[in-house]
Amino acid sequence: MPSATSPSHHQVLVVGGGTAGLTVAARLRRAGARDVAVLEPSATHWYQPLWTLVGGGQAPLRAALRTEAELIPDGVRWLRERATAVDPAARTLTTAAGRTLSYGRLVLAPGLRLDWDGVPGLAPALGHGGVTSNYRPDLAPHTWELIRRMRRGTAVFTMPSGPVKCGGAPQKIAYLAADHWRKRGVLDAIRVVLVLPEPSLFKVPVFNSALEAAARRYGIEVRLRSEVTAVDGPAQQVVITDHATGSDEILGYDLLHAVPPQRAPEWLATGPLADPDSPYGYVKADRATLQHPDFPEVFTLGDAANLPTSKTGAAIRKQAPVVVDHLRASLTGRPATTRYDGYTSCPLVTARHKMLLAEFDYDLTPAPSFPFLDTTRERTDMWFLKRYGLPQMYFRGMLKGLA
Repeated sequence: MPSATSPSHHQVLVVGGGTAGLTVAARLRRAGARDVAVLEPSATHWYQPLWTLVGGGQAPLRAALRTEAELIPDGVRWLRERATAVDPAARTLTTAAGRTLSYGRLVLAPGLRLDWDGVPGLAPALGHGGVTSNYRPDLAPHTWELIRRMRRGTAVFTMPSGPVKCGGAPQKIAYLAADHWRKRGVLDAIRVVLVLPEPSLFKVPVFNSALEAAARRYGIEVRLRSEVTAVDGPAQQVVITDHATGSDEILGYDLLHAVPPQRAPEWLATGPLADPDSPYGYVKADRATLQHPDFPEVFTLGDAANLPTSKTGAAIRKQAPVVVDHLRASLTGRPATTRYDGYTSCPLVTARHKMLLAEFDYDLTPAPSFPFLDTTRERTDMWFLKRYGLPQMYFRGMLKGLA
């Protein structure tokens, strides 16, 4: 914990020491900012995109883990505290330790909250009786154990309504599991059900077509406009609600990979910076500048921002330079020149060593980083990029303010 002599005012206070917070802090330091503090209670830092590969038996969990201390940029003060309230009119933030911090500029990047209790029966069922989730690092290895041991029965993979981080992850693990079972010669004995609330597998048509082909290849039953609304762990059953008809179905499972509903942290969702148009409590932000329209000293990015784009690390990589540019402009009075166009990227793993790279903007227009490669089809080189290239770029580039 910080000492009693830790300063209570910072020119720039960054809330959150995850992908977004550290990337912004590193870029600010490289741009010459002298008084930057990061508020982050956790001593560990996870590279979460690897969790899907851990669950699919393609990466060790330790490859995704670093200590927070080794990632805090040089010259940035780390405050190991948790935010509990913000008063943007007074430019102050309160912590769980009872301290009040003041700021010149505030960057909100606290991530989101996994609402395990949002599906009745899910929380007590986790980790027992075939129930798992790659959205918890301690359960991702368990996912692989369940997949590896399964020889017959019913496997259900779910996605909740509302925005989720890494929106492709709920279905990627279904493809990885099915591919493993096919290679083991047991897929014909396993019923695979993928439950999605959306009207299609993917919002961008060219990638939707590719994912439909993958689902057909594995014989996956895709339930669109549907959602798991209850879990009965002892009975190993789920309730699937068809939102198109309002009807419910009870389905037994032998393996359930569940993704919980996701929301902004409670202190943000109930505070003055939340977007009233967001039922999930995410922070209001100008979609181009990432600046709060009512409190111009406040900026937000990453999972906590209410933006009409997918919540991914790739989106943060494009958002961070915009936040830094507009933040520095607000401090110096010079005009800012950058705009965020909604770019995001979803690496869609469809088999062992096969991946699509879906990149697009606010308008759902494809925005490829490798225009000389056809990333709309399954590629082995894209899988190696995800497994080895992107983690290196993350730790050695993004979090250093270099990429």
